[in-house]
Amino acid sequence: MLRLEGVSHSYEGRPVLRDVTLDLAEHRIGVIGANGSGKSTLARTLNGLVVPDKGRVTLGEWDTRRHARRIRRRVGFVFSDAANQIIMPTVAEDVEIGLRRLRLGRQETARRVDALLERFGLDGHRDHPGHLLSGGQKQLLALASVMATEPGILVCDEPTTLLDLRNTRMVHRTLTGLDQQLILFTHDLDLLADFDRVLVVDEGRVVFDGEPDAAVAAYTGGMLDEERDGAER
Repeated sequence: MLRLEGVSHSYEGRPVLRDVTLDLAEHRIGVIGANGSGKSTLARTLNGLVVPDKGRVTLGEWDTRRHARRIRRRVGFVFSDAANQIIMPTVAEDVEIGLRRLRLGRQETARRVDALLERFGLDGHRDHPGHLLSGGQKQLLALASVMATEPGILVCDEPTTLLDLRNTRMVHRTLTGLDQQLILFTHDLDLLADFDRVLVVDEGRVVFDGEPDAAVAAYTGGMLDEERDGAER
């Protein structure tokens, strides 16, 4: 289980995370908040892309400060712009590169690549340049490349931000059909209806933690406004 204990982080003296403590155990967890709330920094702490100034992030006995490489093998990360993750000349090669460090042998590597391309609906594009795919297909390629190493947890930072409605729905169906634990950072509130838990981040803090409907109500103003009104009274 991913655990955050007293996590704080600043950029050039500007706090972006403030004393965040969380146990992330549920199968489907959503994270929402306004731009600049600290969501993306929080996402990047979960597999060691960002090491907090204070506190720690752990996966079991591993700490991102000391065991980032091990944790990244277990915690896959998908960025909002899939173009940042597409680095090889063809679609098949982009999926294959994630398997190289496993040293599986040529036949097993080819078998896994074929299976992943079919699973994510990219088998008809295996020899195409990844940068020529549609937006939704690029995100599916990024997912396939991450899933090649079979992580137990998948962290997605705004994976549908650059997509139209059709591709957003396609990526959402794919994500929610995965067996892996999913931690989804998103502005698309409709994607979270069937999630187990949703966190609301505001000014670097988790200000609400609960079921999707209540979390969305808090984020869109209802509950947080009531709390502020009560405090003023």
